[in-house]
Amino acid sequence: MTTPAASLPERPTIDGLEPRWARRWDELGVHRFDRTQPREAVFAIDTPPPTVSGSLHVGHVFSYTHTDVVARYQRMRGRAVFYPMGWDDNGLPTERRVQNHFGVRCDPALPYDPGFEPPEQPGDRQIPVSRRNFITLCERLTEDDEIAFEELWRRLGLSVDWSTTYRTIGTRARVAAQRAFLRNLARGEAYLSEAPTPWDVTFRTAVAQAELEDRDRPGAFHRLLFTRADGADLEIATTRPELLPACVALVVHPDDERYRPLLGTHARTPVFDVAVPVLAHRAADPEKGTGVAMVCTFGDTTDVLWWRELQLPTRTVVGHDGRFLPEPPEGVDGGAYGELVGATVHTARERVVAMLREQGRLVGEPERISHAVKFYEKGDKPLEIVTTRQWYVRNGGRDADLRTALLERGRELVWHPAHMRARYENWVEGLNGDWLISRQRFFGVPFPVWYPLDERGEPEYDRPIAADEATLPVDPSTDVPPGYTDAQRGVPGGFTGDPDVMDTWATSSLSPQIAGGWCADDDLFQRVFPMDLRPQAHDIIRTWLFSTVLRAHTEHGTLPWAHVGISGWILDPDRKKMSKSKGNVVTPMGLLEQFGSDAVRYWAAGARPGTDTAFDTGQMKIGRRLAIKVLNASRFALSTGAVSGEVTAPLDRALLAELADTVEAATAALEDFDHARALEVTERFFWHFCDDYLELVKARAYGEHGAEAAASAHAGLATALSVLLRLFAPVLPFVTEEVWSWWQEGSVHTAAWPEAADLRAQAGDARILTAATDVITAVRRAKSEAKVSMRTDVSKTVVTAPRDVLDRLALAAADVRSAGRIQVLDVREGASLEVGVSL
Repeated sequence: MTTPAASLPERPTIDGLEPRWARRWDELGVHRFDRTQPREAVFAIDTPPPTVSGSLHVGHVFSYTHTDVVARYQRMRGRAVFYPMGWDDNGLPTERRVQNHFGVRCDPALPYDPGFEPPEQPGDRQIPVSRRNFITLCERLTEDDEIAFEELWRRLGLSVDWSTTYRTIGTRARVAAQRAFLRNLARGEAYLSEAPTPWDVTFRTAVAQAELEDRDRPGAFHRLLFTRADGADLEIATTRPELLPACVALVVHPDDERYRPLLGTHARTPVFDVAVPVLAHRAADPEKGTGVAMVCTFGDTTDVLWWRELQLPTRTVVGHDGRFLPEPPEGVDGGAYGELVGATVHTARERVVAMLREQGRLVGEPERISHAVKFYEKGDKPLEIVTTRQWYVRNGGRDADLRTALLERGRELVWHPAHMRARYENWVEGLNGDWLISRQRFFGVPFPVWYPLDERGEPEYDRPIAADEATLPVDPSTDVPPGYTDAQRGVPGGFTGDPDVMDTWATSSLSPQIAGGWCADDDLFQRVFPMDLRPQAHDIIRTWLFSTVLRAHTEHGTLPWAHVGISGWILDPDRKKMSKSKGNVVTPMGLLEQFGSDAVRYWAAGARPGTDTAFDTGQMKIGRRLAIKVLNASRFALSTGAVSGEVTAPLDRALLAELADTVEAATAALEDFDHARALEVTERFFWHFCDDYLELVKARAYGEHGAEAAASAHAGLATALSVLLRLFAPVLPFVTEEVWSWWQEGSVHTAAWPEAADLRAQAGDARILTAATDVITAVRRAKSEAKVSMRTDVSKTVVTAPRDVLDRLALAAADVRSAGRIQVLDVREGASLEVGVSL
């Protein structure tokens, strides 16, 4: 196909390409999934559903670009690409945003108000509303956010099939999550248990192991004096003296000779004067403090370990609100404890220390330290451990066989990059309990169970009533279990609904099933599951990746996908992760408008898989220059009359040999999900094409060496341009589509990916182009050093080189003379290449 120069744009620009081509792609259905294709012709992506709680930031643009490069590449390889988008809109982030945005808080005890509207301007005090009203506001706000998110994704050029979106609080997701839970329950994988639970006192909800994070916080070692059975003092060091009334034992290492005589005896606590046993356990550290550990119920996870393995009693003092309970534990003196009732942990610590000092049982002054403290990843206060009734799913934490099976699943999975598998294995091997999936929140998927009430109106938790799968989704707070009527809700002999909702990961862990239509669209599910790729960040390997593997393993007996592609974080100038919680994020729309979407994608695609990358507008500027160069170089190539045909000239055939190597390298990189390597090799060839080949072939393309020579130049230019546009298309979708439209039918994004073998069929000796490039580079350097125009004539150029180099140069001599404006090209045989230039 030929493109007359008159039909090319006079001044091509990358500005304004995004809305025009995004609209056109929709009209043409370029990104639509063809569900008529068999499974072997499908490439299915388990796209991360972004959390809908405010706005996207540049870190999202970074990682989602990586996924889109893969999707576009696979589409050009002839696969039907299943590329859905989900919205993760349940959970704490959404609740917090709704509370702040509308100025409300949920009170489940309130009745539903169908006419409620939040104030236009929220006041200082949040208005209590019913759970149903609160959920309605959550849905309203997330719908607005989702519209804004989709607009940004389209501007970025994500080739998502927008007819395949889902919401993690939507009907399809609720049905999938509840069905999976009911099947877990039927198989004995889900169970209800009352046990020590990490608890966030701000949100008043349980927290799973995967959601814990350590934060360094200032603290202090307090040295306390217990009283031994023989009346002597026993010194211990603790960072939590406020838990003295919860002390149930002292623990030492069994090999610690200092304390072996005390084993089997008792010591009495200071202030509260409670006798506690002195026991041995290998988890006690002889080097920490005095070597004697105070076991309280519960100060940390080690306390839980000791409590469970040593079968100790429970003395609970901290309530769900983070304050000391109104009644002392059994056996604890109420007088001293009365000073702590209703106090926060911080205040209780001050009061206990004062009582210790007053009674002379505090040794010296507290020693200031900095130590790691457990926090909920979204919380602002240290976690407490309280005894609660929660739902758990078996995950290998207490089942060696399941743990081994999940480790084997991790080895079956193909990791990109490969070293990320170690994070998965470290997590699985370090599990110390099952997956706690219940949350004491409101905007989430409810547990589809009820409990019968006994004659006193107390729930019989050991006899849960499960919903029928055919009735899903259900809300036990409003729906009625089989065999009951609504009049029996909350009355003796009746029933009560489970008040909790599932952890957001309990739904998100089913993203391939939800997106793929599990049990709702069997035809689709058979075509896309197990999926081909899960793209995600490395920090949620322990949560999203692991939990998805777990759910697919238990429900389907398979992996959920064949490959996982791991992206790194975006770092701010201080090399810290960008996140909304830290307030150091950059919103992307301004960047897309300033530099262009292709330029921002260029920056993102240049990062190696799994590697943390600095936010860098400098790279976006380079990407913008590259996109502009694609426009201008393409216009120049097409203005010469580029047309498909036979490539005959040695220089043109040499170009195709180099281009074949580039296609081969870029293809291998993308097959390995290494977008950065593919971009690198393509860009390197492109600049070589622009700086060297275009200059060398220009005169011949314009007919200065005859019609036959021009025809080969036109064919070489057309072939190279067609291939380059297709190689760049996954990263620079807008500018490549724009140029493609100047001279080709259809979309570049549905064109076939180039094949190295096709190029090699016409290719020659790549070293011919190398020889010509070396000479013309030396000529340009000489002109630059002489500070003269590149159009300046060269009277003579002397090339000294080995005979084989001179023979290859001879095949491109006419092009070299024209490009360098060389009057005399003198070649001489020598040991190495040398170029002498006489202006």
